[in-house]
Amino acid sequence: MTDAPFTPFDDALDRDAALAVLREATRGADDGELFFERRRSESLMFDDGRLKTANYDAAQGFGLRAVCGEVAGYAHSTEISEAALRRACETARLAVGAGGGTLADAPNRTNAKLYTDEDPIAGAAFPVKVDTLREMDAFARGLDARVVQVSASIAASLQEIEILRTDGQSLRDIRPMTRVNVSVIVEENGRRESGSAGGGGRVGLDGLLDPADWQAKTREALRVAWVNLKAVPAPAGVMDVVLGPGWPGILLHEAIGHGLEGDFNRKGSSAFAGLMGQRIASKGVTVLDDGTIPDRRGSISIDDEGTPSAKNTLIEDGILVGYMQDRQNARLMGVAPTGNGRRESYAHAPMPRMTNTYMMGGDSDPQDIVADLKDGIYAVGFGGGQVDITNGKFVFSCTEAYRVENGKIGAPVKGATLIGDGATALQKIRGIGNDMALDPGMGNCGKAGQWVPVGVGQPTLMIGGLTVGGSAA
Repeated sequence: MTDAPFTPFDDALDRDAALAVLREATRGADDGELFFERRRSESLMFDDGRLKTANYDAAQGFGLRAVCGEVAGYAHSTEISEAALRRACETARLAVGAGGGTLADAPNRTNAKLYTDEDPIAGAAFPVKVDTLREMDAFARGLDARVVQVSASIAASLQEIEILRTDGQSLRDIRPMTRVNVSVIVEENGRRESGSAGGGGRVGLDGLLDPADWQAKTREALRVAWVNLKAVPAPAGVMDVVLGPGWPGILLHEAIGHGLEGDFNRKGSSAFAGLMGQRIASKGVTVLDDGTIPDRRGSISIDDEGTPSAKNTLIEDGILVGYMQDRQNARLMGVAPTGNGRRESYAHAPMPRMTNTYMMGGDSDPQDIVADLKDGIYAVGFGGGQVDITNGKFVFSCTEAYRVENGKIGAPVKGATLIGDGATALQKIRGIGNDMALDPGMGNCGKAGQWVPVGVGQPTLMIGGLTVGGSAA
């Protein structure tokens, strides 16, 4: 492992030569850039009483893009050299052809520093990480004799990027990421149930390896497992649902957030296409995408085109007021980029993506919202789900949910799934709590085969008339 700062320019690639090739690739184009990246990552998994896996990966490369109208030429390589760059130029220029475009203005620079640039992998010695995982395993088993299996993991990575633009400016960002997770399985009377907890962000490992932090995560995982041991089969049918604060925002992220990304709206494939300025949600519903929250998993100082991240309002008091944009879609739609041009790595072209997407809190007491629920489900934890991005139709499974009757929270239920579509769900929000919270830092978002880290959040919400799929009619 090297601690030297990442620079793509050395004997194999002179900066002036790289700039000349970039300018050739984008001659007659509307936009383009050279994206350089070095990424290092480490992950450890402790399972069934032993260290099961320990991985370390390192990769670097570049991506060259030339954009002309709705077409983009993209080429990438793990070899950072002038020869590789010239070969990439030939590919990228295929999208430009005769061209005739005018290069868009470069993004504004920013001095924002939203997270540390220290390498989190080096933040703790390898034996310390292994010992921490072993302690997590022992701690979970010591809390309850019913614990039969424990899985704990530590992950850390550092992404270093440099973006070279045609005007000669370079934009750099150093992005750390850490995460600690724990899951437990408990058994009682032949029945086994599981629970999990975790989180992290763009922070060092120090705080996450503090016993106070991982012990709290372990207790939470065990609490969820205990709840599921008592769970009864979930009901099925159309009913009102209350969603808890924080992580349940993943449902709104998927069912609504993708539909507010610029490319789907430009192409008319989003359920929200053509509705700018119109009411698409109940009054009081305000949704933002904010990449500027310090240390958060979805935050970025600049996006992967060099545009500074921003706090963008998407829905204001129920009215659609904005989409998330990268540079290409913004130009084609005649609006400004919003700092949402993101890519998984140098091997991928950027596209409009979410950062930290959340709904603002309202003025209702969460307890009052639950008390207003006459017959329904109170869902506070979610696992996997499926979403049709273009129409927002979703199916989400609950990892922790309760039956509510006459405003009283009853027994936990098992096997509940929530079924609906984002556009309709927005219109059926009937209660918005004053307890908005962000998730603990564990979200990943997939789109077109690319995965990026994201954050979600929301207050307690009541949504009327969702379909609940359960294990009992």
